[in-house]
Amino acid sequence: MYAVVQTGGQQHKVAVGQTILVNLIDGASETGATVELDQVLAIGHDDATVIGRPTVPGAKVVTEVVDPDAKGKKLIIFKYKSKTRYRRKTGHRQHYTQLVVKEIVAGE
Repeated sequence: MYAVVQTGGQQHKVAVGQTILVNLIDGASETGATVELDQVLAIGHDDATVIGRPTVPGAKVVTEVVDPDAKGKKLIIFKYKSKTRYRRKTGHRQHYTQLVVKEIVAGE
């Protein structure tokens, strides 16, 4: 069984036991907290798929916070202008919330 959820402006295909990185969630500030993702766009089984319009009514994905402030891969930003000796090198690491999927509730 899998579900497609929307959080932080992104869509994620999740299954029970899977670990995902999502944009920072305000209510998830401590490890072990439970987060319910209620914007479920689709739920799929082996034999049937339910697609929401726009969401599946009553469906939710129950997750647990593994790391409330995980960091992503470092991106290098390099600015350069030729013939003027202008060079700037900076980096950026995006902050995420790491979740593990505990349960998928199908709803109606």
